[in-house]
Amino acid sequence: MNFLPLTPAGDTPLRVMTIAGSDSGGGAGIQADMRTFAMLGLHGCVAVTAVTVQNSVGVKGFHEIPRDVISGQISAVTSDIGIQAAKTGMLASSEIITTIAETWRAEGLEAVPLVVDPVCASMHGDPLLHHSALDALRTELFPLATLVTPNLDEVRLLVGVEVVDEASQRDAARALHALGPRWALVKGGHLRSSSASPDLLFDGTEFHEFAAPRIDTGNDHGAGDTLAAATACALAHGYSVPQAVEFGKAWVTECIRAAYPLGHGHGPVNALFRLQS
Repeated sequence: MNFLPLTPAGDTPLRVMTIAGSDSGGGAGIQADMRTFAMLGLHGCVAVTAVTVQNSVGVKGFHEIPRDVISGQISAVTSDIGIQAAKTGMLASSEIITTIAETWRAEGLEAVPLVVDPVCASMHGDPLLHHSALDALRTELFPLATLVTPNLDEVRLLVGVEVVDEASQRDAARALHALGPRWALVKGGHLRSSSASPDLLFDGTEFHEFAAPRIDTGNDHGAGDTLAAATACALAHGYSVPQAVEFGKAWVTECIRAAYPLGHGHGPVNALFRLQS
């Protein structure tokens, strides 16, 4: 695959922020985002929204970070270091989502590309978002998003569409776009009826399709985070949304191909493949 341009040593690289939860097992969340940022040559900044208690077999619990601390992290970074793009992950509650949206507007960040990965549950099915927060996602954060990137389970929760084929995937993309983001990406990794992994991007007018061979592995923890993080990095470089999604798709495919076992459950996708033989 073709990588993003690297900044010459000594020069300030592009900056990208993840607003998400911490994964104590290191497989997903902020930890996965920061690996991708680093491997793609960008400086990663963080606003931690929650601390999870989890490992390779599941999430045992989580603690929400106080809202003023979340807002403070975003303000401190953007007012000094500056960012060229951002992505969200686990946001935990409607109060946190509202805080992020209010801070985004207060800091005048509407022009910064924002990838919203609407994380609702872990890959084990453990909840990472209070059910009452779905409305806040739809009404507060989606209208600020350059791109939203739900998987099929999240699509069903957000817009009530059960994606089983290409026609229903298009219906889902239309329903998501109607909530206000500039672009909606319906990821097809959970569409087991397909031998590929078909993702569908929609801007309200035109559909773009992205497919990759389905890789048979149980080690895919952090795949959604990694796709969103890589896409945000490409947007920071000035790529168009279709170009950025194409890059993010290629990146996460290679990370899944290089995934490794860890613990007794699902191992993580591997952004370190770039360093390995």
